[in-house]
This record gives sequence, structure tokens and C-alpha cells, in this order.
Amino acid sequence: MNFILRGIFILFFIHSSIFSFAQRDSSITFEVAGNCGLCKQRIEKAAKIKGVSEALWDIPSNKATVTFDPAKTSATFIKQAIADVGHDTDEIRAKDEVYAKLHECCLYERLDGNSRDNDTSAADGHDHDHIVRGVVVQESNKGELSPIAGVNVNWLENPKIIVQTNENGVFDLQHEQGYNQLVVSFVGMKSDTITVKNLHEVLVIHAKDNVLGEVVVSRKQRSNYISKLSPNRIEMITAKELFKAACCDLSESFETNASADVVSSDAVTGAKQIQLLGLSGVYTQLTVENLPGPRGFASPLGLNSMAGPWIESIQISKGMGSVANGFESMAGQINVELKKPHNSDRLYFNAYANNMGRTDVNLNLAQKINDKWSVGLLLHDNFMYNKSMNFSNNGFRDMPVGNVFSGVNRWHYENGKGLIAQFGLKYLRDDRIGGEIDFDEDRDKLTTNKYGLGFDINRVEGFAKIGYVFPNHKLRSIGLQLSGSHYSQDSYFGQTTYNSEQNSGYANLLYQDVIGSVQHKYRGGLSLSYDKYNEDILTNNFRRTEAVSGAFLEYTFAPSEKFDAVFGLRQDYNNIYGWFTTPRAVLRYAPAANTSIRLSSGRGQRTANIFAENIGLFASSRTIDYAQLNSPGTAYGLKPEVSWNTGLTLDQDFQLLGREAGLSLELFHNNFSNQVVVDWEDPRAVSFYNLEGKSFSNSLQADFRFMPLPHFETKFAYRLLDVQTDYHSGRLQKPLTAKHRGFMNLAYSLHSGWSFDYTINAVGKKRLPSTVENPAAYQLQAFSESYITMNAQVSKSFGKDNNMTIYLGGENLTNFFQKNPILAFDDPFGQHFDTNLLWGPLTGRLFYAGLRYNIK
Repeated sequence: MNFILRGIFILFFIHSSIFSFAQRDSSITFEVAGNCGLCKQRIEKAAKIKGVSEALWDIPSNKATVTFDPAKTSATFIKQAIADVGHDTDEIRAKDEVYAKLHECCLYERLDGNSRDNDTSAADGHDHDHIVRGVVVQESNKGELSPIAGVNVNWLENPKIIVQTNENGVFDLQHEQGYNQLVVSFVGMKSDTITVKNLHEVLVIHAKDNVLGEVVVSRKQRSNYISKLSPNRIEMITAKELFKAACCDLSESFETNASADVVSSDAVTGAKQIQLLGLSGVYTQLTVENLPGPRGFASPLGLNSMAGPWIESIQISKGMGSVANGFESMAGQINVELKKPHNSDRLYFNAYANNMGRTDVNLNLAQKINDKWSVGLLLHDNFMYNKSMNFSNNGFRDMPVGNVFSGVNRWHYENGKGLIAQFGLKYLRDDRIGGEIDFDEDRDKLTTNKYGLGFDINRVEGFAKIGYVFPNHKLRSIGLQLSGSHYSQDSYFGQTTYNSEQNSGYANLLYQDVIGSVQHKYRGGLSLSYDKYNEDILTNNFRRTEAVSGAFLEYTFAPSEKFDAVFGLRQDYNNIYGWFTTPRAVLRYAPAANTSIRLSSGRGQRTANIFAENIGLFASSRTIDYAQLNSPGTAYGLKPEVSWNTGLTLDQDFQLLGREAGLSLELFHNNFSNQVVVDWEDPRAVSFYNLEGKSFSNSLQADFRFMPLPHFETKFAYRLLDVQTDYHSGRLQKPLTAKHRGFMNLAYSLHSGWSFDYTINAVGKKRLPSTVENPAAYQLQAFSESYITMNAQVSKSFGKDNNMTIYLGGENLTNFFQKNPILAFDDPFGQHFDTNLLWGPLTGRLFYAGLRYNIK
């Protein structure tokens, strides 16, 4: 593999140094909004500017494929020409006044960043009373279309309901339940009876050679999809997908997704982590709008701080991320896009409550001040006050109680001349306590009266993003990303205190352009990250200052829409560990229009924060050799973690029984050449040491999606994991990780505003850390049970604009929960107490209700 990568990068640098080369015609495929054959004629005609040899627009997919000479024109000019005649493209929006002048049939739904299906009043395929709209056009021998006025249209089932097309060839016909046969007649043409397949699609009826026929326009964007044209395999989770569950915070935003697992780290702290490819959450790079998300000391409890209603979309990229985003990605990258003030609802309110005593309130506000300035405010407040929630009846609260408050104030500036700026402030306050049900903090804190734990966390962050697109060179831009944060945590676990403080700064300067044509693109830049850490554990102090400065270059070779190659290289200097190099490469090949094959490989490196990332270890009686780890100025005397990740994926879309379907296959291998091993195999101790031997993960996942009925989405997935590490005691499967997992999600929506969602997760058995050295009463089996959980939600939208939604749901409807989540709970200050052996759900069946309300 190293030999192959060297060869790839040698070719990359040789190729990028060549500025003179023979030009060949290129072919691009992109989205263009439209409805009918009239749109097709207009789009294809507009696209054939100088340098374009062929332009085809496909009605069902809304995709345009254009072949052109890069020496004479570019994709930007082609898209601009199409927008000039009134049709939105994926990058350029048509002017409103031009769009308004389109033919009545052609008034498509605008591409404004929102899925057409986000509007619950949009078409569905159900048989109920409503208005059916269509257009009748005549096709000449040259393929040109023109509307026909005065065509008679009626239902075969009721000839009395009859209308005529207007001057634009458009008709609106009242439909009643049971009708699906249209009779179309016109003087001089052969009449025809048409079976309407979808009662809510725009019907385009063609008349050619004096014979009438039908074409049904059909287009549907899924709420969860994978971009076909992006070189990197990026799975998009839209806001509509998030509405399928309560999604009170980021940790709950993956409940209807098979790619990521969100698991509780232990049985008392409430800490959660996102896992990709069977690896701990610390190996997944979490970013917020491509700026660092909760990291370092903030990572264990950081998922609770980001409210679900704040999120506009989530992008999941397994394997290697871009070198422009840093060097820490090992299992993948999850990027969260928050709602922007310039294109969000003016007001969005969400309230949630469940039967376990949790209440969430969210308020989003956005205001456009003028043509250049917009301001937004995102607020989230979480209350948990059920102090007696204890499903396993072991006397310990299943979740800490208290309050989590967070907020974001952000500003957006755009001058219309290429300059865009975003900046703002974020704040988090987390104040909660847990432990035994009758623990009283004022009376029992740091005593042996009752076992308790508590958090007092504050985090403040400032961020800014400034970008400039050169007016005369739309593909040339420069950007600067900045962020700075302060994090402090005062916490205790029984008689152990853990206090930490982190000050961080980040800067990333990027420049991107093309070399000659869009076939050759590049971006490069400089970055700097700074972290000052300070931890106090009882009488032990650990502190370090870590600064990493670096430069990166990424080159994309895209000779056609069928092939992309992205090669990236970073060179960084860490003030503790010195110089290191991060190469990465991604290849995409599309042998057919609905097939995408991707191959990726690259290196990742990170510095472990062993205590913060395993915070549950303090809620146990396990011993830690602090003296061995206390090496001043270093990261606990340990080397940085290094891994190589290689992945191969296949995405195939096809028609099944005349309906949209798709299949995805993923295979990833992650190999650590150096890893900080967290060894739980001694039940009375936890050890940290650098890997001596091998550590790897193999992940195989298959996904199948199918729409058996209009607006009925089904998703099925199976994942196989093989994660092994060489411990001091030998090679073992990673503990608390299921080798097998099955997943199913069913989502169905009605034209009336009703939506139904149902999710099943089947989790296989997990290996448990060894407890054979414990007394028999405190020994566990070698493997956990397999189990199944079910979640369901029903929602109903009201109002003229469907701007109010009430939702009801249930989680873990099978009521399966781990009966013994805490070892030696009857002796919390004894030598066998341990809360870190959690393998299943901590709580049983849960019911919730909520309300969403928005003002556009």
C-alpha cells in the first residue's frame, strides 16, 4: 500500500506541474429545476452556447448532461446561460422576474436549498379529493413543443366533471376518490383514455401525429442521500430526516441512520460518543461548519450541547476526510451545518417532554437587517429532574439530573460583490449531579455516606469565517476560518475530584483555483491549532501546551463526469512530537449514470486525552498508575496515535417494480501503526500504553433502500465488524462492540400532513472485559446478550402553511434494558465497584411528545 501511495503522489506532483496540455471535450452532469417537456426544450436550447456540442436534460431526474470544449467555455457559463432563461441550477439561481415569466406549467419549485419534499403539502400518491393539474402540448416533427388550448379533459368515471385547457394548455380538474382514468379529446386528434399513475404529479400530455399520450413528471429527493458527483463519499442527512425522531441534541440525531452508532460510555455520567467503523468516537473528527467541534476535554459531554433543532444538515464521510480540514480524521468525519440567519425561518420553536422527567425547549430566531446583514439566535435549554429514575432497581440514577443551557449568536454579511463573512459566539453551561438516588450534594459530596457525582461545566467559543470570490474568476476564492474557545470543568466522582481547563485557538487559511480549466482544480493553505491543557485529579496534575502548524495542498483531476481523483498532502509540525506528513487520496469512477465506485486511503494522527476521553473510569474503583503517566510537557508520556485507513464503496441506484431503489456496499480497513491502548482486562485496574503489536478494524456494511409506494421510504442495513487489538494479555476483540448489527427504517407521509416513522435496531452480542479475577458474585459472562430496540414516531402538521407540528413517539418499545449496568452497586466504595461495563440500553420504554412551530 505504501508503494502504491508513493506512486500516486509522484504522478500527482508530476501532473500538477504541467500547465500546457491538449484539451479534450468534457462532460458534466448537474441538477436543473424544471417540470415538463417545455422546460426540456428551453433548457437544452439555452445550454447550447458557444463551445457546447451537446446538451440533454432528463425530466425524471432533473439532471442535465452537457458536453463542451473547456477551451471555449466552462460549467459556470453554461449554468448561467440556463439560469438566464429562468431555470435554477445547483449553483446559480434564476432571477425571480425571469422565473415569473415562465409558462404556467413550468413554474417548478425553486432550488433554494430545501428539498421539495420538505413541504408537506407537496404531492403524494394517495387517492383522495383534490385538484389534478396537467398540461397538453403538441410535439412537432422537429421535437418542438407548443401548448394546445381548448382540449377537453374529463374523468371516465364521471363524464360530467369536464374542463378545457386554457391558453397555456393547462387544466385543473377536480378529483374524487376512486377516479384514475382521464379522457382527453380534441378536434382533429385521436382521443385517448389515460390511466393516471400518480394523482399528484403534474401530467404532461403529448399530442404527436394527431395521437394523444401521457408523460408523468416525477422527481423526488430523499431526506437521506449520498452525493453521486462528489469525489468524496458524503452521506447527507437533511433536516427532514432529523424530524423522523425527537433529535433533542446531536447525540440523538442518528437514530434513523445506520452509518453511525451513538452509545453511552458508562452507566452514570450520561456521556455519549459517536462511533464509525466500530472505533471509539475519538477517532471520528467532529466539525461544525468545518470548524473544530467539541474536542479535547469537551468531547465526552459535548454531544449534549448541540441542539437538534439548530441543525440544518449533517454530512458523514467515512474513512479519510480532506487534508484541508486537518489531520485528525481516522475513522471518518462528521460535519454539522447549523441554521444560517440569512436563509432560516424568522422564528422556530420546539418543545419536548418525556415520561422520564426530561424537558427540552428550543428557540431559533433569525432577522434580515438589510440586503447585506442578517443576525440569528439559537437557544437550547434542557431540564432533567427525575431523581428516582432507576430501571435496574440498583439504587443509582440512570441519568444525571440538572440543567444544560446552550446558545449561539451569529451574524452573516454579504456585499454582493464576492465578500461573505460569518461570525458569532457560542456558550454552554452544564450543571448536573448523579449517583445514588438519595444522594444529597450539600450533605454527601466527597463523603462515603452516599455515592454521588457532579459536573459544573462552562464553555465559551468565538468563531469567524471570511471568504472572497473573485468577481471575474468565479472558481477562484480565498477564505479564512478562525475560532477560539475556553472550557472549564469542575467534577467529582465519589471521593475523586477531576478538574480540567482547556484554552484552544484555530486558524485555517485556504485558497482555491483551477489550472487552465475545471478539469484541474486545487486548493491549498496554512493552518494553526493551539491547545493549552490543565488537569487536576486528586493531588495529581497533568498539563501541557500543544501547538501544531502546517501547510496543505489538495489537487483534483476531473477529466469527465465519470472520473475524479483527489490527492492531498499535509506537512505539520507539533511542538511536542515534531514533524509529520499526512497523505490522502480518493478516486471516484462512475461506469454508468447510476453507479459510483470510490476508493480512498490515507493517514491520520491524533493526541489522546486519556482521562477526559474515558471519564467514566473515575466512576469506578479501578486503580490508575498516575506516576507512570505523569511526564511533564508531554501527553502523559505517550506517543501520538497513528493509523492508515483504506476504503472501497459501491453505490448503485436502480428501478425495482417501477419504483426508486438503491444498494450501497462499504468495506473499510483501519490499521494502527501506533495506538494508545485502553486496557480494561484487569477488573481492578485500567492501564494506558502504546500499542505493541497490531490493532485493526474491518467494517463491512450493506444498505438497501426502496420506495414501494409514493412517499413511503424504506431503508435496510447490515453491518459486520471485526475490531481486534494486541493487549498485554494477548489479541482480543474490542470489548463492548457488537460484531453484527441489523437496521430497518420505515417512513411514510400523507398529503394531509401526517407522517409515520418506525425504526428497528438489532444488536449482536458483545465481548465483555474479563472479570474472572473478581469474587463469583461480581463476575460477568464473557459475552453480553443480543437485543432488539424499536422506536416509532407519528406527527401531524397543521395550518395553511403547515407551520405547526405536533409529534408523539416512543423509544425502546421492546423495553429491553441491561439488568446489571453497575458492578458491585451494593458496595460503591469497595474495590469491585465499576460503572464502565455498559453493553445495552440503560433505560427501558420511553414515551415523548413535542410541538414545533415556525414563521417563515
